[in-house]
Amino acid sequence: MVYRDLRSFLKKLEEEGQLIHVTQQVNPEPDLGSAARAVNNLGDQSPALLFHNIHGYRTEKVVLNVIGSWPNHALMMGLPKNTPVKEQFHEFARRWNHYPVQVERVDTAPFHANKITEDINLFDVLPLFRLNSKDSGCFIDKACVISRDLDDPENFGKQNVGIYRLQVKGKDKLGIQPIPTHDIGIHLRIAEERGENLPVTIAIGNDPVITTISGSPLTYEQSEYEMAGAIQGEPYRIVRSKHSNLDVPWGAEVVLEGEIIAGEREFEGPFGEFTGSYSDARLQPIIKIKAIYHRDNPIFEHLYLGVSWTEMDYMTSINTCVPLYQQLKEAFPEVQAVNAMYTQGLVAIISTKTRFGGFAKAIGMRAMTTPHGLGYCKLVIVVDDFIDPFNLPQVMWALSTRVAPDQDLIMIPNASVLSLDPSSQPPGITHKLIIDATTPKAPESRSNFAPSVEAPRDTKKWENILKNLIKK
Repeated sequence: MVYRDLRSFLKKLEEEGQLIHVTQQVNPEPDLGSAARAVNNLGDQSPALLFHNIHGYRTEKVVLNVIGSWPNHALMMGLPKNTPVKEQFHEFARRWNHYPVQVERVDTAPFHANKITEDINLFDVLPLFRLNSKDSGCFIDKACVISRDLDDPENFGKQNVGIYRLQVKGKDKLGIQPIPTHDIGIHLRIAEERGENLPVTIAIGNDPVITTISGSPLTYEQSEYEMAGAIQGEPYRIVRSKHSNLDVPWGAEVVLEGEIIAGEREFEGPFGEFTGSYSDARLQPIIKIKAIYHRDNPIFEHLYLGVSWTEMDYMTSINTCVPLYQQLKEAFPEVQAVNAMYTQGLVAIISTKTRFGGFAKAIGMRAMTTPHGLGYCKLVIVVDDFIDPFNLPQVMWALSTRVAPDQDLIMIPNASVLSLDPSSQPPGITHKLIIDATTPKAPESRSNFAPSVEAPRDTKKWENILKNLIKK
């Protein structure tokens, strides 16, 4: 099933019992942030929350936790909501291989219904609030930010669609945190070297597929729109910005058009981040908003961030695992699966067959040098091919019985990591660790492993028999 906008996905969630309408009056703070934290605490089957009656607002609606559970993630992919996580991973990987799927271009979109180009005031359009008590202000944290490489502006693949936190700094001004290794950081560096402002378009309230792909570690010349088409199985629909050559998701609820001002910086943050800690206040670039477009009665989508697990972890889980898996498999066909679902892949668990002694350690080092691994993959655990990396009891068994601490821990000193990692010192630098939890293979001679106990021959058959009996 293809969702052209956020509203069609919310309708599907409601049909599947995965959307709760909150009609009682709530306060923007602390109720919205508290409710988002609470629904995450209820487990991995949690619904989305749509708030209809927010004190101090007029008719604005706020939706939270849209992709914040495994059922919602499965429905995003058009799968049954009870699809197991490992099956979602393999289906996502299968569709990933269909890239690229050409886009569908149209001339108009629902957000063109309302246009503001004078006396711009973000506070009049967006129901803004703080999620966590020590946030330094109101943030927009689930918007797709679109930018281009000004040295190669006609290269569609180099157009980036990414999710970056945006602090509201004034009526027509936002702060943005462009990580230098991310595509928008590269775009900004190129623009400032040219002495030019960087045009950006910000789409708020999007369909779940482009939101998911915008949080995926694609390569620099891979198009998020063409990847979204591969994941949804049909060309992704886009429309051209009115004030630039940027392309925008057709179904967006609100669109902000503006530019990052070259050379201008202001303090941004602190902000409660996906690491579960508050980031520091740092000098960051500024976006000047020049135009606002929005649908009639727009729905404002927000993302709660804090100690795992939150919607952020579901939203950046499988779509982090799959590109890392694909990049590793190109070099090492023996790799079976990758679980990089934890804190955007700061921890990665890799299942592989081994060719020879030391093979697992080579895979760990390769993971750390992938485009995503350079800023993440702080701890890489490599396990045998018969271990399911998504089954943590199996992983713990491998760690318990296959690791010789004096030989299987490989420390990489002074490696790069994203600056938001609270354990890095200085920010952006850390020691990384590879744990080889595979069974030794020649010429390795450590330990004395007897053959592993294999499951009895008809175990799989009995699993199916018992599943059917349990259903009855």
